[in-house]
Amino acid sequence: MYRLGIDVGGTNTDAVIVDDQLQVVAHIKTPTTEDVYTGIVQAIKQVLRSSDIDRSQITQAMLGTTHCTNAIVERKNLADIGVLRLAAPATLGIKPMVDWASDLAQIAKEVQVIGGGFEFDGKELAPVDIEAAQAFFKKCSQHGVLSVAIIGVFGTVRDDQEVETGKLAQEILGSNCHLSLSSRIGSMGLVERENATILNATLYKVAQSFTEGFERSLQDENVTNAQVYFSQNDGTLMTKETTRDYPILTIASGPTNSIRGASYLSKLKNAIVVDVGGTTTDIGTLTNGFPRESSIAVTIGGVRTNFRMPDVISIGLGGGSIVRETENGITVGPDSVGYEITKKALVFGGDTLTATDIAVRLGLAPSVGNPELVQHLDQQLCQQALQVIKELVEDHIDAMKVSSEPVDIVLVGGGSIIIPEQLNGVKKVHKPKFFETANAIGAAISKVSGVFEQLISYDQTPRDDALELARTEAVRQAVENGAIAETVEIIDIEDVMLQYHDGNVHRVKAKAAGDLT
Repeated sequence: MYRLGIDVGGTNTDAVIVDDQLQVVAHIKTPTTEDVYTGIVQAIKQVLRSSDIDRSQITQAMLGTTHCTNAIVERKNLADIGVLRLAAPATLGIKPMVDWASDLAQIAKEVQVIGGGFEFDGKELAPVDIEAAQAFFKKCSQHGVLSVAIIGVFGTVRDDQEVETGKLAQEILGSNCHLSLSSRIGSMGLVERENATILNATLYKVAQSFTEGFERSLQDENVTNAQVYFSQNDGTLMTKETTRDYPILTIASGPTNSIRGASYLSKLKNAIVVDVGGTTTDIGTLTNGFPRESSIAVTIGGVRTNFRMPDVISIGLGGGSIVRETENGITVGPDSVGYEITKKALVFGGDTLTATDIAVRLGLAPSVGNPELVQHLDQQLCQQALQVIKELVEDHIDAMKVSSEPVDIVLVGGGSIIIPEQLNGVKKVHKPKFFETANAIGAAISKVSGVFEQLISYDQTPRDDALELARTEAVRQAVENGAIAETVEIIDIEDVMLQYHDGNVHRVKAKAAGDLT
């Protein structure tokens, strides 16, 4: 039995096949195409040809994709939606999407705040204004809207008003109406959770397109026995159905795939991962084998959100970064030749000086391209460019540390050939076998997760009982999502006291993960 893992990056689309022992059977890199889908098809074809295995033996196929991120950033293929906040009269001072860019805010054809919501302790702030909700959904129907975002004040404490209103939406708009309920997407904080829910609602067509496209591409290559999964941004997998319900969870799945792949290849559970592509470098932290989650709000396409995201720093440095000699010294990036590196870089016969050319000239990557084409480069210039690269990476590694102590670094990604293996503040630099396709490997070996998060008063529920509840519920959700019960383990648990709450209230969160069935 085999698994097929694919990860779409800005420059390359990588694909791997692993066996039932999670050993790599075949791996390839192919340029990402402008329409993305073509690149995925080419990657599948090439890795299948390279492996020469019985295609009927591929039982699982995983895809990590940038479709949703690209759609938001480029403002393309976004669906018209309705936005309904259950929060009057408490939140009328700040309207939904108040700080959104106008070109993105136009996705919302109807926006309204009606009566509803809860207090922080679950007490009802106001009942749902049913008549206003019905009128709102009828207006959405007139606009042809088939996706709505429903957000309630403290919906993460109690979700019954959101669920009730969602049922009303489907009665009026039809059972095929796509619902995005904030209680199932974001964390505490009304505006940021609302923003994440709105983005999720507008991405439903994008999700439908790439899930269907991936299945179709597999069938076209006679891979017909594979269960399909999609990478989410906590380093685990989702089914096709879950992906369509929560497409926003695929955002930043690329860096998390790389972090998971780096952990698997290096056998390290705690380290900093530096993933260098053709255009950008993503730096993230491994904690117990999984990406560390960001504790602050994350901006996506100019929109501030608070749903779970990996703690990753992205910098404009990659194998295709353009190197220039200016009056103020040598610069590397942030602009890049991207997926055209095999046409434009000097070592491939092009006319643009890139970071890859510097690495080849200095002997860091002697097998890349034709080294003779860069022998004319001035040695001092190349050393200065390498120093710029080195300092840029060192500074951002320091930003990811939690102490001044040296840390282990895992270098992955095809562009990591430009990074020297001696870095200040680093205990050891690891560059494992198959480093160049760590992202696709991360997708292929990923597990299934379950998460429990709730506000609990320790005056009512003792701490030990609350933590045990969190563990039990996280494990249960992981099993429901497709994990083998015997393999599920708790990988993270949080217990944070909320000082602004009465009654000794804590935010308790547990996360579990297990192997696929």
